[in-house]
Amino acid sequence: MNPLRKPPRYCQGFEDRHGKFRWYYRRPGFPRIPLPGLPWTPEFMAAYEKAEKGERLEIGKARSAPGTVSALVASFYRTSDYTALSDSTKATYRGIIERFRAEHGNKRVAHMEKRHLQKLVSDKAETPAAANNLLRMVHLLMRHAVEMGWRGDDPTQGVRKVKRKSGGFLTWEEDHIAAFLDHHKAGTRAHLALSLLLYTGQRRSDVVRMGRQHVRNGVLSIVQQKTGQDVHIPLHGGLQAILDALPLDNLSFLVTAQGKPFSPAGFTNWFRAMTREAGLPDKLSPHGLRKATCRRLAEAGCTPHEIMAISGHKSLAEVTRYTVAAGRKDLAKRAIASLDKTETGT
Repeated sequence: MNPLRKPPRYCQGFEDRHGKFRWYYRRPGFPRIPLPGLPWTPEFMAAYEKAEKGERLEIGKARSAPGTVSALVASFYRTSDYTALSDSTKATYRGIIERFRAEHGNKRVAHMEKRHLQKLVSDKAETPAAANNLLRMVHLLMRHAVEMGWRGDDPTQGVRKVKRKSGGFLTWEEDHIAAFLDHHKAGTRAHLALSLLLYTGQRRSDVVRMGRQHVRNGVLSIVQQKTGQDVHIPLHGGLQAILDALPLDNLSFLVTAQGKPFSPAGFTNWFRAMTREAGLPDKLSPHGLRKATCRRLAEAGCTPHEIMAISGHKSLAEVTRYTVAAGRKDLAKRAIASLDKTETGT
C-alpha cells in the first residue's frame, strides 16, 4: 500500500492534538463515519464500502416543523446556493447557520422582524466579524424564504453591520519576513513553509497539498480548493532552489514531524507557533503572507490582472487595492522628491 496515494472519494483526514491521524467518510447529505487505519488498507476499505451504502440523510428533517427557522435551514441546504460551495466554505456556513438554528430553530420565519435581527447583530458588537457573518448567513436564509413564498420581504434589509476597526488579516511586512527567515534558517520546515506561501501567494489549504506532482517544466499548477480556480505559477528562482534541495521520500513538500500531510487548521496552528518562536506578533498568519505576495507584486509594478493570475482572485476589486496602495506610495515619493528639488533650487 502506497501511503502517498490519493484517498478514496469523500474521505477526509486530519491530525489530532495527540499526533494521531484520523480519517472520516464525509459525503454531503450523509452522516460522518469514522474509518479505521489508513486509506487503501483492507480494514479501511471494508469500512469505506459500508459507508458508501449508507442511506442519505434529509438534513434537519426529524427536527423541523413546517414554517420554522429549522425547516428553512433544512430547505436552504438543498439549494444550489449551498450545494455549489466548496467543502471548506460549506463547513464555515454550517458552523454559523447551525448556531443560529440552535437558538432560534423553533421560531416562525414569518414572525421575524428587522428589529429582532438588529438586536442579534448588536449583541455581538464585541466581535464584529462574527456579527457581520451572522447577518450575511441570515440574509441568505431570508432570501430563500422569500423565494419559497414563506414571507414577502427580507427583514435583513436595512440592518446595520457592526463597524470593524480591523483591516482583516495582518499583512506581513518586509521586516517581519526578514526576522522570520533570520530565525528559521534554510533547510527547516518553517523556512520552507514561508517560502511556499510567499512565492506562490496561495491559501493554506492549497499550500499543504502542494507536491512534486504539481510541478512541471518549472511551473507549479494547482486547482484552488476553495474556489476551483486553476492557477499556473512559474517557480521563483529562490523557491526552485529550496524545492530542489528537498529529499525525495515524500510527494508533498510540507509534512508534519511525523511525516504525514498537514490539515489546513493544523498547519495554521503550527505556523503560528513558528511565528511566535521568531519573536513576531501573534496576529501574523499564513493568510497574511498571501496578502504580502499581492503587495510585493503591486510594488513591482504588476497590473491587477497580473496579480490575479498568481493569486487566483476572481474579482478585480479584491486586488486593485494593492495596486492603488503601491501607486500612492510611488506618487508620495515623487511628490516629496519634487518638493525637495524645488526647495533646493530656491
